[in-house]
Amino acid sequence: MRRTALTALCATALTGALVLTGCSDSDDGGISVSGAYMPQPVSDMAAGFLTIVNDSGTADQLTSVTSDDGEVTMHETNSGAMAEVSRFSVPAHGQLVFKSGANHLMFDKLKHKPKQGQTVTVELHFAESDPVVVKMPVKSATYVPKTGH
Repeated sequence: MRRTALTALCATALTGALVLTGCSDSDDGGISVSGAYMPQPVSDMAAGFLTIVNDSGTADQLTSVTSDDGEVTMHETNSGAMAEVSRFSVPAHGQLVFKSGANHLMFDKLKHKPKQGQTVTVELHFAESDPVVVKMPVKSATYVPKTGH
């Protein structure tokens, strides 16, 4: 009798885990952001870096970035040449990385020069997902994020 109760308990727990797994694989969003920062600007222009993670089963596109602190454009760097782009793909179950020397955000006509320790707020706009508001901490101009996460 005790073994039967244990088997039933295990079966119930396994069924519950499977139901939860099914629920977490929904396609209604799944966009998150990590590692956001802005090196302290030395002029009215600055760069911004972050990682966008898409945990959903549907690919999306980053279509624009806005900020009350200034104009924001998206750029890619290929073979050392920087070019403005109108959108970036964010693959299903994948990520879009903005880092120094590669894809990045450019802030132009900053209303004020943010200083180390302050934050700059941006809003990321997507083709499919709801907008995401991100507070980017301002780091030293020479800040290099740790790798391997």
